[in-house]
Amino acid sequence: MTNTYTRRGWLASAGSAAVLSRVALAAGTEARPLRGAFMILSTPYTTSKAVDFEDLAGEVEFLERCGVQGLVWPQNASELSKLTKDERMRGMEVLAKAAKGRKPALMLGVQGRNTAEMLDYARHAEALAPDAVIAIPPTEARSLDDYRQYYRALCKTTARPVFIQTSGGARDVEPTVEFMVDLARELPNFGYVKEEHDPVIPRMKALIEHRPDPIKRVFCANRGAGLLYEMRLGSDGTIIGGTPYADIFAQLWNLHQQNKFEEQREVFSKLLLMLNLDERIPGVRPYILKKRGVFKTTVSRQGDHQLSTDAISEIEYNFAALQPYLKV
Repeated sequence: MTNTYTRRGWLASAGSAAVLSRVALAAGTEARPLRGAFMILSTPYTTSKAVDFEDLAGEVEFLERCGVQGLVWPQNASELSKLTKDERMRGMEVLAKAAKGRKPALMLGVQGRNTAEMLDYARHAEALAPDAVIAIPPTEARSLDDYRQYYRALCKTTARPVFIQTSGGARDVEPTVEFMVDLARELPNFGYVKEEHDPVIPRMKALIEHRPDPIKRVFCANRGAGLLYEMRLGSDGTIIGGTPYADIFAQLWNLHQQNKFEEQREVFSKLLLMLNLDERIPGVRPYILKKRGVFKTTVSRQGDHQLSTDAISEIEYNFAALQPYLKV
């Protein structure tokens, strides 16, 4: 598979699509339903630790075959802090091209340390016409008013749905439920929430009480450990770095819609074995992505994860329990 990349050509071809998408979204409607299993794509690397844009594009095809409802990149699970600005810009273009005409919705991450940095990414994303954008709050903020100005600026830059991730912003600034509800009343395209700020459950319940107006969607996250509980509370899905097990997350969402709760519990119990390993064995996710033929390498910029023989044995032992449920 060969991908050619020309930024000028990309922006020219994307321009008309962006205009049409803005018109479609002007009435406050979603271009496609934003519900279900949204996978945060992992970032693949070559043996020299350069971003492997070929594998990044190939990840889209894998995720579509897995049956997920949405694709998200780049976020923390994509090793966001390790990516350069140029890599983020190019990656968004690669994904917009790879996702065009496919079933899953595309959500691009446009967060920055401050409003000016965020707007650079947001304008670039807008030209690529994704289905939605998501932004972690600015880490340089000092108050909720700084958050307010940041998301106001983003919502003025795009007419498409804007998600807030409630974790990861300034250390001492909490995006309260009241803050999000008030801003959603002010900004029609803002009321989309990826909730993972403690205490998650009470906050999620409070947000759901304000749905569908002004809050439009409430997604869960938090590494997936509370997924079934959060879906039973009424979440609209999950946004999670679950690409290695994307077909499992898609099944869990579908089983929930079909009210097949006992089968859902059985599948989830096997998935938890792998999710728990993330806390014990660094490097599990790239190992599984290579094992499943999605990535060429297990390289990460988070560190060189040289898996021991016993670590690999433990991964394989737990992954075997998921094998009967894999669809791809």
